[in-house]
Amino acid sequence: MTSPSGPILSVENVRKAFGALRAVDGVSFHVAPGEIVGLVGPNGAGKTTTINMILGVLAPTAGRIEIDGIDLALQRSRALTRTNFAAVYAPLPGNLTVEQNLRVFGRLYAVERLSERIETLLATYDLVRYRKAKAGVLSSGEQTRLSLAKAMLNRPRLLLLDEPTASIDPSSARDIRAGISDLVEAGHCGALWTSHNMYEVEAVCDRVLFLSRGRILLEGDPKTLPAQHGAASLDDLFVAVAHEPPHGGEA
Repeated sequence: MTSPSGPILSVENVRKAFGALRAVDGVSFHVAPGEIVGLVGPNGAGKTTTINMILGVLAPTAGRIEIDGIDLALQRSRALTRTNFAAVYAPLPGNLTVEQNLRVFGRLYAVERLSERIETLLATYDLVRYRKAKAGVLSSGEQTRLSLAKAMLNRPRLLLLDEPTASIDPSSARDIRAGISDLVEAGHCGALWTSHNMYEVEAVCDRVLFLSRGRILLEGDPKTLPAQHGAASLDDLFVAVAHEPPHGGEA
């Protein structure tokens, strides 16, 4: 049963193995309503695998994932109606126009008053002039804005954002960060945000989780965590964590 006072996302001791490779190895964390949590780490740390398990694309080898109080393994469809996702590596169908993409995904999510919602999102993400343009001919920045508009269609309770401002100019990126922060702070949802841009993580995230070799090594406030570990900046802490030896001290 959904508990409105509980976490939007609960990940409990989740593991994912591909043969002998433990891509995710006992990860636990939560995202509360009104909270943005940063999930950061070097390439190969297990971030994308973790997100794919939360999206139901991959089944965990072990552990439990709940979205808005709903067990993902038991009620996948119901849980995923409360989720949406934007990532630079997941472009929308290029043969459909901007408006067609939003309409198709809006119908998949059974969005009420869909035409009105599409108009709002076209304006919010500066896509009105591109409504009849095919997604495949948009610039990378325009495609990113379309992906974000699609992610907001169903007013998700859990928003998964993987490099959400990649390829966007600094001014637009600032506006998008502010808009997402305002949405989350209003208590409408929680967000899990992955990025290699430590300035962005510090600017928008309430907490940050450092993932390396499938494990969470550090967790805390991105503004104070570096000093707690003798680092001058979040960038420096990222580099230090990325060079941590494997669990058990192996070289």
